[in-house]
Amino acid sequence: MSGFKKILVPLSDAETGETPLTAAFTVGRDFASHVTALHVRNDPANAIPLVGEGMSGAMVDEMMDMAERQAAERAARTRKMFEHLRESLGVPLAETPPAPDHLSVAWSEETGREEDLVARRGRLCDLLVMARALPDRDLPSLLTINAALMESGRPLLLTPPELGNGIGRRIAIAWNGSVEASRSVHFALPFLHRADEIVILSERSDAGEETQGPGEMARYLAWHGLQAKAHAFTARESSTGATLLAEAKAMDADLLVMGAYTHSRLRQLILGGVTRHVLHNATIPVLLSH
Repeated sequence: MSGFKKILVPLSDAETGETPLTAAFTVGRDFASHVTALHVRNDPANAIPLVGEGMSGAMVDEMMDMAERQAAERAARTRKMFEHLRESLGVPLAETPPAPDHLSVAWSEETGREEDLVARRGRLCDLLVMARALPDRDLPSLLTINAALMESGRPLLLTPPELGNGIGRRIAIAWNGSVEASRSVHFALPFLHRADEIVILSERSDAGEETQGPGEMARYLAWHGLQAKAHAFTARESSTGATLLAEAKAMDADLLVMGAYTHSRLRQLILGGVTRHVLHNATIPVLLSH
């Protein structure tokens, strides 16, 4: 893969959209990408099943009008944030191919269910960029994040609330030998070829052995002309996710590459798991693939 030529950035609102859009521009400058900023308006008709019985037609119409006004106001604020950031960073607009040989961007606005549209639009891009879930906000929706992961067939770059100075100069790979982890490394190759340091992180087994062959991953990367170090860790307090993030922070990584939902997604949503912990707690950008 030569790079990420087409990047999709779903922007749920202005408050959470600036960081992933900035990250997309940062990546896009490195790879001369075309970035599409997608804002999905809620369809007021989707609220009708939630209204309940016993409401008059006038009350339903009033609720739909209110939902439409709120959707329009959110869209206007998000578009304003987009234009301000685009102009401040000097990113040119480009609506149709062929793409220029530098970073460009376009605005796209649709009405419907955000998770459905993000999954569909994501299938025709090279990378999706979204903000991670926040404990005190409904947006971005976990439904949309999971749709991007599970239904687009493309990698997702998840951004923390605050970005550092760069993305992908010091890369940590979370390796457990799974199909999902393997796929994430493949998608990350454009980043890996530009990295100054690559460390393969793996959890030790009960017998003290490294699991799933991080040495084999290092040899695979060597065939791509990449040098990587292997580092095994022991999970603390029965939380592999927390330990993984701590190990990535200790090496001053600015990108974590990992497979998403390498165990049952339902099991992780109910019982917890590495993916769920990272979705809610990552403080550095994370490239995920299922």
